[in-house]
Amino acid sequence: MPISTTPPRFSNSHSRAESSQSESSLSSEKVKDDIKDVVQEVLPTVKDVEATSVAHDDKERSRILRKMDLRLLPFVSILYLLSFLDRSNIGNARVAGMAEDLNLVGLKYNVAAAVFSIPYALVEVPSNIALKLFRPSIWIPSIMLAWGIIMTLMCLVNSYAGLIVARLFLGVAEAGLFPGITFYLSHWYPRRKFAMRIAIFFSAATIAGAFGSILAFGIEKMDGIGGLHGWQWIFCLEGLATVVVATLSYFFMYDYPETASFLTESERRHVVEMLKEDSRSLATGFDKRYIFQAMTDYKTYAQIGIHMGLLITAYSISLFAPTIVHQLGFSSAQAQLLTVPIFACGCCSTIVIGILSDKFNIRGPFIIGCALVSMVGYIVLYTTSTPGSGYAGCIIAAVGVFPTVPVDLAWIGGNVGGTLKRGVAIAMVIGMGNLGGLCSAFIYFDGPRFHHGHGTIMGWLGLSILLTCFMMYDYRRCNEIKEALCQSEGIDESQSDAFAELGDDSPLFRYTT
Repeated sequence: MPISTTPPRFSNSHSRAESSQSESSLSSEKVKDDIKDVVQEVLPTVKDVEATSVAHDDKERSRILRKMDLRLLPFVSILYLLSFLDRSNIGNARVAGMAEDLNLVGLKYNVAAAVFSIPYALVEVPSNIALKLFRPSIWIPSIMLAWGIIMTLMCLVNSYAGLIVARLFLGVAEAGLFPGITFYLSHWYPRRKFAMRIAIFFSAATIAGAFGSILAFGIEKMDGIGGLHGWQWIFCLEGLATVVVATLSYFFMYDYPETASFLTESERRHVVEMLKEDSRSLATGFDKRYIFQAMTDYKTYAQIGIHMGLLITAYSISLFAPTIVHQLGFSSAQAQLLTVPIFACGCCSTIVIGILSDKFNIRGPFIIGCALVSMVGYIVLYTTSTPGSGYAGCIIAAVGVFPTVPVDLAWIGGNVGGTLKRGVAIAMVIGMGNLGGLCSAFIYFDGPRFHHGHGTIMGWLGLSILLTCFMMYDYRRCNEIKEALCQSEGIDESQSDAFAELGDDSPLFRYTT
């Protein structure tokens, strides 16, 4: 997909009307002129007001953030653990005998794994808009209850067609959770504290991979009980667990800091002020033009390309790790258990990289470095024919790719100004990125070496690396333009309200690289 290198422009109809050049031909100097035009229009309406931001004690801020962590992160991590467990347990079910019972010959399993991604990608943007309109404590538990019921009823599937239909409905129901929780957390944490929290949240996916394999190993032994196969019990029991947690979520999920009952009145004011300072007073209301801003921003589509390459890799590991390990020469039971260290190592690296990314307040270099590590793992898998080396390659690939997903999401969420635009941009990136699930479902068909699959993954990782380099350069260039403009026009934080509707095009907004 071609990516425009046009720098961001303000939504100024006067400037657009007078512009006679195509967008692609705009130089940095032209963008600077456009921004000046808007500033000249806005500044006369700005009243002289004193900055209202209050200097908060770092210890107090850290204490409140830890309090929020203890209340929010374990809960949302459990939600995502169940979500990832329910979408990826088809891989465990396949090894547990589903392929033979449903006669999943040829590419039938690949199709069943892939169809989930289609509704999943299409529903994510509408779901995040609904999350903005409705309370999170209502919307998120409701979609969770829906997919829990679907997963439970998948134990009754007895044909290939039934499996396809169930996976389609599962994709519709699960679509809103991942982008919804990412958007939800962005209402609680400032941008510089975001990557570690997303990493902890996303690490639930790696735990789900490890826990799912152990669980499948035990549940598989229930084969024949109640007239169900072992793989059917996997769907049934894991679905029932989701239903129980979803029901409890209606009573234990908080909405936003302004109404959080676990915070005192002074703590709520502290958090609200902290987030206001971090957002540079950008718009928080619902307006359709913010949806349009997100959908027409070239940076959104560049981030989609980055995220797609990373997600295809992560999904491939989640869907095919048991199969890849099994094809290396290990038995079915051994493959289920040997998958656990792969996800456990991925979980540890995800949290460590998230902490380091927040500490240094950089995103791009960590994405590039981890993607290169993952590529090394796939090179090992591509070139080796021995079980030990192949298994080591699986671990290296997981250690590299899993941390890139939360860091990239923190990068996306932190570089989009305004809550609604941020919610739509996050949903677009995750939704369209998840279309990569279609790719990951069909590239692993030539076992035991899987040259097509491993080679395709290396190509996608390479694309993510190149686009990350481009976005680091572009964000840095845009920041330089804004800094020069603020200096020349005397723009400071006291005028932030005047630029609230401009989102990340505001001259006061700075991108993280």
